[in-house]
Amino acid sequence: MAEAKNRARADTEWLLSQVVSLRRRSPVQRHARPLRTKPVRVIHERNCSVGRTVAILSDSWAFLVLRESYFAATHFETFQSALGIPRATLTKRLRMLTTQGLLRRVQYSERPQRFEYRLTAMGMDLYPVMMALLAFGDKWLKKTAKPPIYLVHNLCGEVCRPMVACSQCKEEVNVKTVNYRAGPGAGITPVVDAKRNRRPSDPTVLDRGRPSSVAQTLKVIGDRWSFMMIREAFFGIRRFDDLQNTLGIAPNILTDRLDRLVAEGIFKRRKYQDLPERYEYPLTDKGKDLYGPLIAMLRWGNDWLARGEVPLILKHKDCGKDFNPTVVCDHCRKPLKAKDMSYRLNYRPRRDSRPLKPGRPIALEET
Repeated sequence: MAEAKNRARADTEWLLSQVVSLRRRSPVQRHARPLRTKPVRVIHERNCSVGRTVAILSDSWAFLVLRESYFAATHFETFQSALGIPRATLTKRLRMLTTQGLLRRVQYSERPQRFEYRLTAMGMDLYPVMMALLAFGDKWLKKTAKPPIYLVHNLCGEVCRPMVACSQCKEEVNVKTVNYRAGPGAGITPVVDAKRNRRPSDPTVLDRGRPSSVAQTLKVIGDRWSFMMIREAFFGIRRFDDLQNTLGIAPNILTDRLDRLVAEGIFKRRKYQDLPERYEYPLTDKGKDLYGPLIAMLRWGNDWLARGEVPLILKHKDCGKDFNPTVVCDHCRKPLKAKDMSYRLNYRPRRDSRPLKPGRPIALEET
């Protein structure tokens, strides 16, 4: 009898232990505390027509593909041969540029099926931005006595320097001769920081293929944070805390970019307080010279991305008129277009680095 009671007690205890175990394993508990989730930090960013322009140009591979397009490359094999780019990477960048509307995919062979990638009107209109960046690189960053290429403007036949000018009076503009006011698209837009953490492409790939003053410029300013800091400097924001609050940038990233831009001569570091030590970062003359490329980007962004609601309206102090920044030939003052340009090369091109296309001027070699 006692043995039967002990066996029944043992069975009951085993059943109770299983119930407790199941309760412990059960995902539903009456008094369970809610799981802690990381709050999503929303940053409010200044509306800016050049945001996507910077995103395109700061992607090193995408820039190189566009650059070769301006040298008349259209076929997949031509891009790959000129740049030494992995096939998967090239496929991804061509797809991205096609989706964004800068290139269009056109079939040129049925058997086997082959496609080429031609610049659209949107892609061709980015050419003046490249020329403004080239002019900055030629002036401040060239590694030899001569720039990599001389630009020949076929409309006037002169070797020219790209110049960012007022569309009204055709005179060159700079940060001291331009005022701005808010346009219909001015304001701020909330941006979730999770979308801002894409690591930029490796800038060292910009040295691949042909020598390029544009590439040297983008190695200095091409990553997104550097550009945004330079943009804010033109709005008068130059102190560490103000930059951090305006951009929502992590302190370590801000420190890294400021140190690099000071080393490159874009900013200078100037103490404005002793106890505690505080510094501000005004633009140098070299940094101020980036105003032309910046407003050339703004013009492209206004034309293609602003949907008629431009964030800023520019006014030229010298002629007193609102204007669109226009990249022109410094001789005839006519706008520079890719179809009107030839090039004199100051380097020996590789056999596969200068794609040719019938009917379009590509290079006038110096003898």
